Amino acid sequence: MIGEPQRTFYGNQFGNTFPVFVHFRIPLWVPEVGGPIDPDNEAHDLVMSVFGGMSKGERNRIKIRVRTAMGSRARLQGRYLGGRPPYGYRIADAGPHPNPSKAAVGQRIHKLELDPAAAPVVQRIFRLYVDGMSYSAIAAQLTREGIPCSSAHDATRNPHRKKTAWQQGAVRAILLNPRYTGHEVWNKQRKEERLLDVDDVTLGHRTHMTHNPPDEWIHSNEPAHEAIISPDLFDAARTVRTQRARNQGRQERTGKRDARP
Repeated sequence: MIGEPQRTFYGNQFGNTFPVFVHFRIPLWVPEVGGPIDPDNEAHDLVMSVFGGMSKGERNRIKIRVRTAMGSRARLQGRYLGGRPPYGYRIADAGPHPNPSKAAVGQRIHKLELDPAAAPVVQRIFRLYVDGMSYSAIAAQLTREGIPCSSAHDATRNPHRKKTAWQQGAVRAILLNPRYTGHEVWNKQRKEERLLDVDDVTLGHRTHMTHNPPDEWIHSNEPAHEAIISPDLFDAARTVRTQRARNQGRQERTGKRDARP
């Protein structure tokens, strides 16, 4: 028996699951149809399809409201909204939750604070890059000096990553992260639903994390935590990265012209 069918089936889930109930002769009771659903009654199918659409619409509205509220908190309040802290920072307590009802049950908010062991490494990575070293050269230099890589430095929060040496991808991620300037940044990633099998849509979807383009990131209006690097140093690294990309593209185009018979 289902008390609220509009909260039970999402989209076309009813059409994909109800045949199983029919196969095993299990009646499915719904108050809106006054009893068990009749598999041969078109009106019952129509009612349940409407409920599926209502559930999908409500889910989308909730998602929009939550994302809008989180974006406002990040932009206007500089609120830390969870996730692994960037290398160079650690999570610190920031006091009771501003919502009285949540504070009453012991919920607290958090903020980022400097990690004294890792913050100087972040500063050095930026300086080395601006001075001319590449991602791979910086990674090799840090590994030779025995500096624990980002995943090894905080192994409990990075169980899925290699911990043997610095990787150029880790160096690049640090150089691309504007949170080191002291501003909170949110919406760098989003959840995206993809079909498990395009040839059998009844199998449903799987949720994947997808990176958003930088112009969709939400930055806090004011500094939200202590900066590791200055905005000028971050901009200098971005300028170097852009120039290197242009030079690489120019070299690739030149190489293709030289390779022509």
